[in-house]
Amino acid sequence: MKESYESVKLLLGKIKYDEFKWKLCGDLKVVALLLGMQLGYTKYCCFLCEWNSWNKKNHYVKKLWPKRKSLTPGEKNVINLPLILPEKIVLPLLHINLALMKNFVKGMNKTGRGFKYVRNKFPNVSDAKINEGIFIGPQIRELMQDEQFDEDLNETERNAWLSFKRICKDFLGNHKAAYYQDVVRTC
Repeated sequence: MKESYESVKLLLGKIKYDEFKWKLCGDLKVVALLLGMQLGYTKYCCFLCEWNSWNKKNHYVKKLWPKRKSLTPGEKNVINLPLILPEKIVLPLLHINLALMKNFVKGMNKTGRGFKYVRNKFPNVSDAKINEGIFIGPQIRELMQDEQFDEDLNETERNAWLSFKRICKDFLGNHKAAYYQDVVRTC
């Protein structure tokens, strides 16, 4: 970890990041490294809030976690000084899309018609990947266009699925809808 942190610090120096202060886009591991956070399965792994990854009973119940106030080394899984400001981070939309799909599938009734439909629709995808909700973009798009999948979901799953489709279309897509803030707030 320390070598990676030092390498990124050197790279940012070479490209004169402090002079230009660009916005940076990267997956959550890169973001954690740039912000001096501990990598791996940590208790406070979010750079935006104090979501407690070890608090399993509140994961899909508690909606608002306290906002992270600082990135101070030695506190809440921060081990180094941040190399960039959190405001300069841009999260890739594809990663958000994949994570939402993963959460949706993990929350499905594993004995329900909807989950069985997914398993049958993608026979070449391992059971382990399906159980963990690991899909790629084309598979997600295929499911989004499949009306039979919508019909096989129970009411709760269908509502969540329709919200997911709306987020993907009106917020995570190539063109944000004029009312995208309402879409995000509603979901």
